[in-house]
Amino acid sequence: MFKNQAAQGDMLITKIGELPGGLVDKQLENGVYVLAHSETGHHHVIRPDSARVYEAKNDPFLAYMVVEHPARIEHLRSFDTHHPIDVTPGVYRINRQREYTPEGLRRAAD
Repeated sequence: MFKNQAAQGDMLITKIGELPGGLVDKQLENGVYVLAHSETGHHHVIRPDSARVYEAKNDPFLAYMVVEHPARIEHLRSFDTHHPIDVTPGVYRINRQREYTPEGLRRAAD
């Protein structure tokens, strides 16, 4: 459990006061919300029974989640995994790490 901020893989999770405007509902992928993708398929996820996730319309590096019940962010890998993060009810901003390429910014490769 954390108080204000936590990190897991390529994302930084920050507790905030309220959701900003300009968000769209994030779609479930295989029954979970993927908070950060991994090109190997070992995504960072939260289950929809305790949280709702939104994406910033114009910023692919930002997402938000509203946690209604105590929840857990998990890294879907059985070896060399990131520890799960327990999350209390509240509103959170998720900053996804970015990297520079000659073509421009993109999400960091895990």
